Amino acid sequence: MSERILVVDDDDALRESLELVLSAEGYSVVGAQDAERALALVEASPFDLVLCDLRMPGMDGLELIPQLARRSPGTTIFLMSAYATSDLAIEAINRGAYDYLAKPFQPSEVILAIRKARERERLRRSNELLRRDVERAAGERPIVAASPGMIEVLEVLERAADFKATVLITGESGTGKEVLARALHAQSPRREEPFVAVNCGAIPENLLESELFGHARGAFTGADRARRGLFLEADGGSLFLDEIGELPLALQVKLLRVLQEEEVRPVGENKPRSVNVRVVAATARNLEAEVAEGRFREDLFYRLNVLRVPVPPLRERRDDIPLLVDHFLARFSGELSRPLRGLDDDALAALVRYAWPGNVRELENVIERAVILARGDRLAVDDLPKNLVDPEPADAGSRDDLSLKRARRAFEADLIRRALEATGGNRTHAAKLLEISHRALLYKLKDYQIR
Repeated sequence: MSERILVVDDDDALRESLELVLSAEGYSVVGAQDAERALALVEASPFDLVLCDLRMPGMDGLELIPQLARRSPGTTIFLMSAYATSDLAIEAINRGAYDYLAKPFQPSEVILAIRKARERERLRRSNELLRRDVERAAGERPIVAASPGMIEVLEVLERAADFKATVLITGESGTGKEVLARALHAQSPRREEPFVAVNCGAIPENLLESELFGHARGAFTGADRARRGLFLEADGGSLFLDEIGELPLALQVKLLRVLQEEEVRPVGENKPRSVNVRVVAATARNLEAEVAEGRFREDLFYRLNVLRVPVPPLRERRDDIPLLVDHFLARFSGELSRPLRGLDDDALAALVRYAWPGNVRELENVIERAVILARGDRLAVDDLPKNLVDPEPADAGSRDDLSLKRARRAFEADLIRRALEATGGNRTHAAKLLEISHRALLYKLKDYQIR
């Protein structure tokens, strides 16, 4: 659904012009000629953003802003005025506005201001979500969401939290799938009930059925006492089945029956037991390919794949790397009693540039190692593993050089130069053309020594 914008201005020409420009950008735009009409529209249906003129007949913009803020607390409000001063801006913000736009303005200025405001709002909501629901669940493995991909993941989990539907989290090893499963549980109505996690690939096949479904005393050799099993341990809460692709075919049948009938039958018992569990499964495998090869049951796949949440690898969410680095640096500095004052720009640039095949888990290990080996009071490039820094050899420009890493760096540097030329050196606009954050562009400019 497109974002909804309300334009409040008694100037019909300006209002209609803004409606046309913003509609062309994909927004759903509604106009109001005065404050009373604007309040009626907000009462009827919420808006994501409001552009509000200062001087209007009746109630003016400064009076309207606090009423809009009270009626729709999540709405971003801009004040528009041809009489913009610093005092007016401060007054508008104190009353609940996000910012002000000085008339006259170009359509591109309005669009850029809205995009920046909506991106900031997305970051605020994701960080609020993180603080409110995930902190206790994530423990020492944080979820950060500065990148659009991770913001979308958190928003999907937030919307799915209230429902019992099975969730399948997919992604490479080390991307934090269990952390996300815990976050989903922490946001759900089941948050006060158990969260139980099991790695389906870490338990021997002959013990896995008993581990999942329990067993009666004497059901097999060594079963000297009854065991409830993880499904019953998680009753009322959530069960996280990690590496679900490793589950043997014979147990896949039994798991499917549990999901369909909501009851388990412990090994050695004849009577099934009812169980109320939300199942969250995770895998680094391509389950569609596993189904095609006959290694995973198609009916179980469709039962698990009710709500799929693909987690992007760290190399596709580089905006998150500085936040993760800050977290791990603070954590390990405290744990290891090595108070550090941060890290050098060159070191951060190297961390952002690296491909991270081991994802967040690898980054965590690299920062812990660097804190232990740090020579000064700040992390420097020399404190990082040499394979991570990957210095360019002198003959990197040779026609016989087949290094993908060096080719990628040369390609990125060329694209950045072209983007800067196209925008007249405006780094903010260049970052948008390149589809990276402004901060990431600054790191790359420094790293590639581009002026």
